[in-house]
Amino acid sequence: MAVTDEAIEKIKGMIVSGALRPGDRLPRESELAAELGLSRNSLREAVRALSLIRILDVRQGDGTYVTSLDPQLLLEALSFVVDFHRDDTVLEFLAVRRILEPAATAMAASRISEQQLDALAKQLDKLGTDPSVEELVACDLEFHRGIVQSSGNSVLCSLLDGLSGPTTRARIWRGLTQEDAVSRTLHEHRAILAALRDRDAEAARSWATVHIASVEQWLRSSL
Repeated sequence: MAVTDEAIEKIKGMIVSGALRPGDRLPRESELAAELGLSRNSLREAVRALSLIRILDVRQGDGTYVTSLDPQLLLEALSFVVDFHRDDTVLEFLAVRRILEPAATAMAASRISEQQLDALAKQLDKLGTDPSVEELVACDLEFHRGIVQSSGNSVLCSLLDGLSGPTTRARIWRGLTQEDAVSRTLHEHRAILAALRDRDAEAARSWATVHIASVEQWLRSSL
């Protein structure tokens, strides 16, 4: 194991064990290096690496702190990596979304409030029957984000947010090139919303799967 990797594992061990908790300030560099049996250089590299993935927060003139470890914060690194995807991996991102989002939609069926359902309905009503592709995709993002947030699982929500970049571009491409893409999307949104209003988790899961799979199927035939 590389010296820096060893240092990262030791700091990780302190966090996992509870020796360092969210919001805690790390001991002084010289003290921590001695405690962990590391050189100050390897400790410094480990702190730099962990700050890049938002585990640690280095505050100039104040010290280094463990972040809140909130899933949204930690998964920002995923969003950054996803934005560098190659076109031939879009299908893989869609496949992951097809696995995760229907599950989140089913979870939302028992948790989403009537006020949240009304807000989703207003989004669709405001969009109308003949939106532009850009308007449709913007609404699509908000529609699905609202449902996933209602699942009550912050990790799932953060993961799906991180996957939104490449799949959004695919949805725009589909909307511009497939003749009935807009009408199909509107129909599927209404069906998902109806299933949620009925508190029918399996119907909500099925319609969400159909909705995402239709983009995936179109993309497979286009590439």
